[in-house]
Amino acid sequence: MRIVKFTAAVMTILAGLVPLTAQAQGDKKADSKKAPGKARQTPWTTSKVVGTPEPPAPYRAQQVFPKLKFSEPLAMMWVPGSNRLLMVERRGKIFTFENSQAVEKPDLLLDTGKSTYGAALHPDFQKNGFVYVTYIVKDGDPLPKGSRVSRFQVGKDTPWRCDPKSEKVILEWPSGGHNAGCVAFGKDGFLYLACGDGSGIADELQTGQDVSDLLASLVRIDVDHPDAGKEYGIPKDNPFVGMRNARPEIWAYGLRQVWKFSFDRQSGDLWAGEVGQDLWESVYKIEKGGNYGWSINEGSHPFRPDRPKGPTPILKPLVEHSHSDFRSLTGGFVYRGSRLKELAGAYIYGDYDTGKIAALRYDGKNVTMQQELVDTPFRIITFSEDKSGELYFVDFMNGTIFQLAPAPKTDVVSTFPRKLSETGLFASTKDHVPAAGTVPYSVNAELWSDHALKERFLALPGTSQIEFDTVEYPQPAPGAPRGWRFPDGTVAVKTFSMEMEKGNPASRKRLETRLLHFEQLAGTEEVGDQVWRGYTYVWNDDQTDAELLESRGADRELTVRDASAPGGMRKQTWHFPSRAECTLCHTMPAKYVLGLNTLQMNKSHDYGNGHVANQLHELEARGMFKSWSVSSKPPQDLPHLANYRDESQPINDRARSYLHSNCAHCHMKWGGGNAEFQLLVTLPLAELGIVNTRPGQGQFDLTDPKVLVPGSPERSMIYHRMTKLGLGRMPHVASNVVDEQGAKLLRDWIAGLPAK
Repeated sequence: MRIVKFTAAVMTILAGLVPLTAQAQGDKKADSKKAPGKARQTPWTTSKVVGTPEPPAPYRAQQVFPKLKFSEPLAMMWVPGSNRLLMVERRGKIFTFENSQAVEKPDLLLDTGKSTYGAALHPDFQKNGFVYVTYIVKDGDPLPKGSRVSRFQVGKDTPWRCDPKSEKVILEWPSGGHNAGCVAFGKDGFLYLACGDGSGIADELQTGQDVSDLLASLVRIDVDHPDAGKEYGIPKDNPFVGMRNARPEIWAYGLRQVWKFSFDRQSGDLWAGEVGQDLWESVYKIEKGGNYGWSINEGSHPFRPDRPKGPTPILKPLVEHSHSDFRSLTGGFVYRGSRLKELAGAYIYGDYDTGKIAALRYDGKNVTMQQELVDTPFRIITFSEDKSGELYFVDFMNGTIFQLAPAPKTDVVSTFPRKLSETGLFASTKDHVPAAGTVPYSVNAELWSDHALKERFLALPGTSQIEFDTVEYPQPAPGAPRGWRFPDGTVAVKTFSMEMEKGNPASRKRLETRLLHFEQLAGTEEVGDQVWRGYTYVWNDDQTDAELLESRGADRELTVRDASAPGGMRKQTWHFPSRAECTLCHTMPAKYVLGLNTLQMNKSHDYGNGHVANQLHELEARGMFKSWSVSSKPPQDLPHLANYRDESQPINDRARSYLHSNCAHCHMKWGGGNAEFQLLVTLPLAELGIVNTRPGQGQFDLTDPKVLVPGSPERSMIYHRMTKLGLGRMPHVASNVVDEQGAKLLRDWIAGLPAK
């Protein structure tokens, strides 16, 4: 539930916007006069950051059906007996369209008006016109029967159109945190359905190993021969027919959240992609009666091993990806087309969060090949086959459809720098002195990084310039701030250091330097015209240089002298992110670079030698903007975040800025966060979807929790989860230490909000 109606007085308090027309008090003096920066920026001409250290991808993404665009698509499939394809949108509209590159618009088949997850057409669709649809009866409420499979029937008109009044409810099961909803017919003519575990975090209902309900299972039913009193029958060879306290509909179980399963059109084998929780994403070849371990295991790894086990042995995944590689696996298909002959017979699947697409081969006993095919900038939500077995994949964010195509052959050998000293970013790496032409910068509201201190630099090649606040894509995205558009070859640099004795600056030790490298691609924003690649260089013990970390990331235990810790020593794990993990926060909706934007950069910075200036003013004076000038709109008239560590600033501004900088890159429209709320500072609190909203990922032993309960931090999940470590921690990446000061800020802010 959202709070949408307030009195004027309460609305003023809860509006929650950081002042958009007044610069922070401490910056006014610097903003009152022209920055005494150089007339032009010294060109950065020493860059060696070119290309990538990875071998060239063998494939690329190629857009198809260029005139079609869908709104939040979730499922796509071939219409049996035709040359048409079908697309399901999340808000309930289902379309069909001709499989032709010239097709200009889809035809509406049905509008359920509900959150719709999947659809399947009867194998004899051309004769009976039956369409089976999975949807949520009512969003947000834990109804006893909240998820549903219904059958609709098309009329006699062309193009096809289902009459909503033709609905026949086939099966219902409880909704919850994971609803799955993928539905398809097997070669045996039976209807298969994926039911998620219906839980929040950690299978809190413990349905994973429980075969007495349909949750956390794959269901197999006969819709052509219903049993007495039902709209479906139970196939006699289902594995749990006749077993006491077992649902006979179940075909396999122990599945947390199957996000897409498919049948090999040649063999009939059933393949599934499983979305994991903490650490692992899995690919399964589903067997009759198979137990896939959740929540005893996550993939092949122990998760809650002391929980009761189901009636059959636990089976392992064929392939699993750690969260340093994949984050939200989307199941695909065994490729049986003719266009990509080298992939014939390979199972092709992807990842929603990272945009990667991979393939594997399985000979019935062993995985004989596993290969990454391409790393795309897209949110891969579903795959589909067409009549001839050709494969498509769909971008959720932009609603466009793609195919794989062979990448151009290249004999170029990567010369990407393996040491920080080889990048051309530093005049002296040992002394951490940046190269001529690089510009130091700071941000208003820092991302919490487990007590680390940071130094930042921006490097633009030559005399290239930034387009100021010109990036809006993707839209519609309420409240999403505009982003800066950077020139090809831009590098953003951030060095992380730790005080090895808390409070002693002389004990500071550099841990890593991270780069974000921008490459301009051909095309438009809708098909991914840019890519930012993240790299980590790990500093040596001598603090003279840093070496490029391999793509998988790494951990290191640090021991810090800390008088406030037991025994005066604090141990903490420092995580060096994998390249895939970089993409989790540095996303297209967040405009990739989280600190280089107007909200963060509109502040004063000390450039040394007594030169203090507003950063926007300084960059403009150096000629680094080509679409903004101080005379057109001065910094004091532009928005900014608050420094949430500055207790002299209003607590509302500080708390909202903290949430924006630490959380909003995920918790925004298209951002990838599982929960459907936003934490952008640019929206009033009442429009974030958090006030008195029931949490969708579990209760964590709180009493009647909501995402945010004004006046009650102890019932506010947004506060509780940032105080946790391990399971359920927020942020769930990039931090292993609670920000106690930040948590206190959020607690005090929530406690001070009006209770009504």
